[in-house]
Amino acid sequence: MNKLIDKIDKILLFFIIYTLIFTIFFGTLEYTLPFVLAFICAFILKNPTIYISKKLNINVSIASLLTTIIFFTIIIFVLVIVIINLTQETVQFIKNTQNYISNNSNEIMNSFYNLQKYYNNLDPYIINTLNKNITNFVDNISNIAVSISGKLVSYIINLASIIPYAIMVILFTLISTYFFTKDFIKVKNKIINLIPNNKTNKLLSIYNETKKMLGNYLLSYLLIIFITFIETFIVFLIFRIKYTLLLSIISAIADILPIIGIGTIYIPLALIYIFIFKNYITATGLIISYILVSIIRQIIEPKIVSSSLGIHPVAVLASLFIGLKVNGLTGMIFCIFLVVFYNILSKLNIL
Repeated sequence: MNKLIDKIDKILLFFIIYTLIFTIFFGTLEYTLPFVLAFICAFILKNPTIYISKKLNINVSIASLLTTIIFFTIIIFVLVIVIINLTQETVQFIKNTQNYISNNSNEIMNSFYNLQKYYNNLDPYIINTLNKNITNFVDNISNIAVSISGKLVSYIINLASIIPYAIMVILFTLISTYFFTKDFIKVKNKIINLIPNNKTNKLLSIYNETKKMLGNYLLSYLLIIFITFIETFIVFLIFRIKYTLLLSIISAIADILPIIGIGTIYIPLALIYIFIFKNYITATGLIISYILVSIIRQIIEPKIVSSSLGIHPVAVLASLFIGLKVNGLTGMIFCIFLVVFYNILSKLNIL
């Protein structure tokens, strides 16, 4: 009985401490973002820096400078290429949308009027209301496209206001990454020396296990997102959907969102091909592809995450479902990391 009470006390203490750390971390992330990013980058660059330092027989400070510059150069280069392509496809998409609406406004109106045959038996008041709404919609659809373009331009201009903050974050991240990478080993050894000998092994075990599981967790979700991107990219290429790269990237990002997911791209596209292009084969293919990609995602996610973390798939599913139900994406992150850290401490016989 005492063991059971002791076990419950440990679990409650763990839950309270974890909740406090989680709340403080995400609550202060706005102010600590550059240093969190820098720590992650330094963690990635630690081994390459040591390797370069030994291989070229140079000082760790110089090796850190080299790895930091190379790392950020690659990231910035990739981002510039992606942003240029996305911008080009977005601008082209807006232009084509406006041109299509302007050139086919009569056909669009006729398509909506043809729908009347499906509701002629409805109440006259409902029919009149629908007719008014359809007419207003068709009359204003071109203005809506122009308005969206204007808002997009306005949004881009508004982004300019956060450029100073973004530059500051990048600059502080870059500088902090260099210092963190340079001093990573020294700081780690100093911390180890401050810990009593009888606690060192256990804390190192916790650190190593946490590093392993968090790394696996991140890689597993990156793999899931990448698979969604590849699947969507192939589907859009097969059906010759325009703006394949742009829409595939948006689908992969949307895949992270709870509940909505890739449906934010597939469903509107299918509706466009049904009602505007009247290409029922492509629309049907998109709907079937959406169902298949969603099913594959639901199958592989628990397996990839559970295998990478060493956690039972049911525990992963439960944490995802409960987290989404309680507080959406934040709740999902909270629950999945709760399970991860509980599993770490259980493995090391701390809980």
